[in-house]
Amino acid sequence: MGYGDTNTRGDNPGEMGDNLPFVDLGTGRTAVAMAAGAYHTCAILDTARVKCWGRAANGQLGYGDTNNRGDNPGEMGDNLPFVDLGTGRTAVVLAGGHYHTCAVLDNGRAKCWGWNNAAQLGYGDTNNRGDNPGEMGDSLPFVDLGTGRTAVAMAGGELHTCAVLDNGRAKCWGVSSLGQLGYGDTSIRGDNPGEMGDSLPYVDLGTGRTAVVITAGTYHSCAVLDNARAKCWGPYYFGQLGYGDLNTRGDGPGEMGDNLPYVDLGTGRTAVALATGAYHNCAILDNRRVKCWGYALWGQLGYGDTLYR
Repeated sequence: MGYGDTNTRGDNPGEMGDNLPFVDLGTGRTAVAMAAGAYHTCAILDTARVKCWGRAANGQLGYGDTNNRGDNPGEMGDNLPFVDLGTGRTAVVLAGGHYHTCAVLDNGRAKCWGWNNAAQLGYGDTNNRGDNPGEMGDSLPFVDLGTGRTAVAMAGGELHTCAVLDNGRAKCWGVSSLGQLGYGDTSIRGDNPGEMGDSLPYVDLGTGRTAVVITAGTYHSCAVLDNARAKCWGPYYFGQLGYGDLNTRGDGPGEMGDNLPYVDLGTGRTAVALATGAYHNCAILDNRRVKCWGYALWGQLGYGDTLYR
């Protein structure tokens, strides 16, 4: 949480409202965007520079070490460094994976750092980035998304990452053991040279369809398409795909594209925003009301029960 301690907040009366402090981002600094992983948080500040805090065991904070930040006094505010994204580079979009972080920079290119055991960083290897000196800044490569392609949105799961490109098409890389990449197989992408760039296929979202929003859960992915309808792929587990069955999508041929159904959000209803948790999703609809589906053991769907939907 970035408060200089390890105290849980919001679980007892009197901890919220005026009693909940602001996160100290530095003298005069404010935040314009945020992203969170499993145990870390990052923010784009009003200067378009990035700061991260929380767990750093895998380099997900991007400071060239594995030191946690924000759990002790004096680690936040002006003492919390900026993440070095390269000479003159700033961030416009952040995505938090479970143990990795990605950013779309001001030049439209993407960089990722943190845990890379399953190629979720997309660099053609399985080497972590950001956990040792000399791995960030100009030494941190851009993710190769294809000739002339840039990114407009990104999302991180536990072991995979997805991006919406400037042409509205989506690409995903990392682990696909449960179809979360949406390529009709279970092959890892991005762990060996020659698998990224033009060699990395687009996710087939249907004839003529493009994506405007992409999200990633632990093992599944979802997108809001250009027609404002939503599609999800990966494992069914707890109903997080929203298709009313127990079928995994995206791990076998013929499951994507026009064969991948839309999530039924109600008669005439479309989605304007989508958020994905570990095993559930929530959508803001065109009437500004909210619907959620998937895992509900702790009430995360907001329906007053623990029933999966």
